[in-house]
Amino acid sequence: SIKENQNEFILSGRRLSLPGFIATLVTTWYGAILGIGENTYLHGIQTWFIFALPYYVFAAIYAVWVANQVRQQKQFSIPDHFRKSYGKTTGIISAVLILFLSSPAPYILSMGVLLQFIFGIKLGWALIITTVYSVAYVYNGGFRAVVRTDYFQFILMFLGFGFLFIFLWRSAVSPFELFRGLPAIHTQPLGGHSLQYVLVWFFIALWTIVDPGFFQRCAAAESPEIARKGLLISIGFWFVFDCLTIITGLYAFILVIPESPIMSFPVMAAEVLPPILLGLFLVGIFATIMSTIDSFCLINAITLGRDILWRIQASKTKKYPTPFIKEGLVITAFLSIVLAFSLPSVVMLFYTLGSILIPGLILPFLFALNRKKVSENLANLWVVLPVLVSFIWVLVSKINDTILWNIEPFYPGMAVSILLSIFIIKK
Repeated sequence: SIKENQNEFILSGRRLSLPGFIATLVTTWYGAILGIGENTYLHGIQTWFIFALPYYVFAAIYAVWVANQVRQQKQFSIPDHFRKSYGKTTGIISAVLILFLSSPAPYILSMGVLLQFIFGIKLGWALIITTVYSVAYVYNGGFRAVVRTDYFQFILMFLGFGFLFIFLWRSAVSPFELFRGLPAIHTQPLGGHSLQYVLVWFFIALWTIVDPGFFQRCAAAESPEIARKGLLISIGFWFVFDCLTIITGLYAFILVIPESPIMSFPVMAAEVLPPILLGLFLVGIFATIMSTIDSFCLINAITLGRDILWRIQASKTKKYPTPFIKEGLVITAFLSIVLAFSLPSVVMLFYTLGSILIPGLILPFLFALNRKKVSENLANLWVVLPVLVSFIWVLVSKINDTILWNIEPFYPGMAVSILLSIFIIKK
């Protein structure tokens, strides 16, 4: 039946067990692993305060207040959730925003750069190889294929960094001596930045609340209890992995001078690990990035194929959404290669995207969980206006080459969203 068919492909039949939930959630989180190396190399322990701590906080909030409702409402995706609460147009608008939020392009770029670094092939080819390989098994197996590979990727990422850490401790200095030898800036939470900068990252971590990957995994969990427990246990694994990556990143700062800091992990591993373990470490990094690429490709394909294309035609077509999702996957793959190729510093683009899109999604999403009624036109305004405000803010800042009134674009968008929600609640 139509329900079964998409239930299997998108949520593997809502039978995700606790180990599967943890493996797939923990691995999908670290697509920007090379970026963690880069930031630690440049700014030291600040990495933990912007890339780790805020996410634990919001993941815990998600576990306690959101996961349960996501599982009970039995929606397939965030745009479904918007559609059911506000109406068809709002569902499609939110799908367009989610499409940008869950683009695999930055991760495909990371992987491409890594392949280029190791094998010396041209970046274009590296991007194509990465994408084709990541999309192939998702095309046939859907979410179940993603979870199956995530088990292996989970083991590989911990093994790789675990071995690197042990070897560094044995061959260089102990972590305690390492800390004593670092310059002051590398041991300060702000890492030489302003408090406002670090706070923006805290707000960008709100991303978690509207993260389509979180939503998909909680919706696929066998029970609300598994979703809640799985999230809390995952935070523990993230903590361990963050400690491993950040300490090894600090070792890189004293041991190697990479051509570009983004390569600090692979360059250092090549210095200290024997050949077999170096191979294991590189496979570990590949696995870490791949687990994010396949998940985001699938989410992007569902958003484009089902939540946009199929929804627009749904009244006219008798077809299942699954073929649309597969079409979406092919289009996603193509667009991601183009995007990754045309924007070499996708990471910055990524955070610009976060500042623009999150203000439009976060409050309407939380509001919809509590099933309050809002007219569709008002809901559309509530999603679109904050995004427009942040977008114009980014544009004006770009044109003037300084941040407008020294306020990061996230804040004005969020302020508009909060004002609208006060108006909606009063109404």
